[in-house]
Amino acid sequence: MWLLLAFIAVPLIEIGLFIQVGGWLTLWPTLGIVLLTGIIGTILVRRQGLRVLGELRTSMSQMRDPLSPLAHGALILFAGALLLTPGFFTDTIGFLLLIPQLRQWIIKRIVARVVVVRGDARRPASEDVIDGDYSDLGPPKPDDTKPNIPPSGWTKH
Repeated sequence: MWLLLAFIAVPLIEIGLFIQVGGWLTLWPTLGIVLLTGIIGTILVRRQGLRVLGELRTSMSQMRDPLSPLAHGALILFAGALLLTPGFFTDTIGFLLLIPQLRQWIIKRIVARVVVVRGDARRPASEDVIDGDYSDLGPPKPDDTKPNIPPSGWTKH
C-alpha cells in the first residue's frame, strides 16, 4: 500500500514543483538546475560509493561485520537513483541520503525493527546433523576394458 502511494504521490509532487519553479525561473534555468543536480549528484555518489567500497574491503579483510558498509552502500545506490531521476523532490531526498549521519540514523531505525531468527524454531538443532561412515578405497585402478586412445588434439593450445 505504501509503495502504491509513493508511485502516485512522488510524480504529482514533482509535476507541481516543476510548474512552480518553471513559472518562477522560466524553462531553461529550470532544466539547467535539473541537469546540474544530476551531474553534481553523480559525482558525489561516485565519491561516497568508492569510500564505502573501501570500508567494505577493509571490514572484509579484517574479518569484521560488513553490515554497516553494505547498508551505507545500498542507501548511496538508492540516493544515486533518486539523483538521476529528474525532479526537485527526488533530488532533495537523494542529496539528504548522501549525508552520512542521516544514513546512520536510517540504518539504526531499520536494524531496530529487524528480528533475526537462527535456525528453524520447530526442530531441535540435533536433527540438523547428518552422521555417516566412509571407507577409503585407495587410488583408482586403471580400467583394462577401455582401449588406450590418445586425445583428439582439439584441446591442445
